[in-house]
Parts: sequence; structure tokens; C-alpha cells
Amino acid sequence: MIPFSYYMLGSAFLFSIGLAVALTKRSAIVALMGVELMLNAANINLVAFAQKDASLGEGNVFAVFVIVIAAAEVCVALALIIKLFQYFRSIDLHKINTLKED
Repeated sequence: MIPFSYYMLGSAFLFSIGLAVALTKRSAIVALMGVELMLNAANINLVAFAQKDASLGEGNVFAVFVIVIAAAEVCVALALIIKLFQYFRSIDLHKINTLKED
């Protein structure tokens, strides 16, 4: 059996990578992938804590709930990215700095 600390270290590592990607990349799609990495790190924590303590069986339910919310978030975010690309002709987050029409 894998020790509990390995799950926590792996999750922290995955969350750190996701945070670095979300904050440093210029592409909206890559930043979205960073957010998804952070959500997956949270899911690993939820499932690990649910396995560690049998009375915390809700961790698996919360993990499934986070997966459903992440899927809905991806649908909405990709729709926004498509509309931004149609308007600005770029998905570079540094070039998209206005909310008003010219």
C-alpha cells in the first residue's frame, strides 16, 4: 500500500505545477489546463483523505462532484475562448485587455 504522505506530496507537486502554469502562460488554453491540474490535485487529496479515514467516505462523493464541476467549467471556458478568438483573433491573454468594443 502506498503511504499517505506520498499522496500529499504528489498532490502538492501537481498543484504547484498547475499554479505555475496558470499564472505564467500567455495562452488561454494552457492557463485553463493549469486550472484543471489544480482541480485534479484537490481530487487526489479528497480521495486520499477518504481512504485514510473510513468515516470520511464523503471525500469520494466530493471528488466526483469536483469532476462534474470541472467538466462544466471547461465547456464554459472553451466557449468563452472561442468567442474571444473570434473577436480579437488571438488567444494570448496579454493582448485581450479590453472589455469594450472599439
